[in-house]
Amino acid sequence: MSSVDLDGEVHQSDPDRWLSSRFVGDAQARADLIALYAFEAELLAIPTRVTQPLLAEMRYVWWRDQLDGVFAGVARKGHPVLEALTDVVVRHGLDRAPFEALIAAHIGRVHGEPHDLDAFYVGPMQTAVRVLAGPGHEATVVEAGRVWGLSQTGRTDEARAARPAARAALRGLPVAAFPAVVHATLTDPSRSEAAKRLRLIWASVTGRI
Repeated sequence: MSSVDLDGEVHQSDPDRWLSSRFVGDAQARADLIALYAFEAELLAIPTRVTQPLLAEMRYVWWRDQLDGVFAGVARKGHPVLEALTDVVVRHGLDRAPFEALIAAHIGRVHGEPHDLDAFYVGPMQTAVRVLAGPGHEATVVEAGRVWGLSQTGRTDEARAARPAARAALRGLPVAAFPAVVHATLTDPSRSEAAKRLRLIWASVTGRI
């Protein structure tokens, strides 16, 4: 599977973040974001492929074990997602902790635990921002990540209430990193792709989610 194939996979499985990635002008940086989102797509798909929590947990443990190679800079040959992720991790010096936390949160979910908003949404957003703008901006996007998580888990009133604080924090975010957070402006999954594009353009022009 090539980088183009990963792009198609993310388009299908994660259309809102795929749309936000279109606002990254640099092709390599866009591909790096797609690699992160493709990894998350693989994790999200596991409960749809197995029905037993224990079997799902075994698959998540496999992905957790693969992080040893990813963070050692040794890609698993023949696995396009892991190959792409390894390349991104090495070039950007990414931290392992958010990846571990994300997998642990998925394991918790298959056993009926509530959504861990920070693990599912804040950590991945912080990692994406680091890819686009380097380290030092993690705190800037915490509230935006929570807005996105609240929207994604159906807590739209809470998301609206949290948006002013997120907007205020994002004033310190470099413009280059905004595509990593702009999807937090999308609160209605039923909107057409064209309507979502217009909303994302507005957010990108104004710098507000």
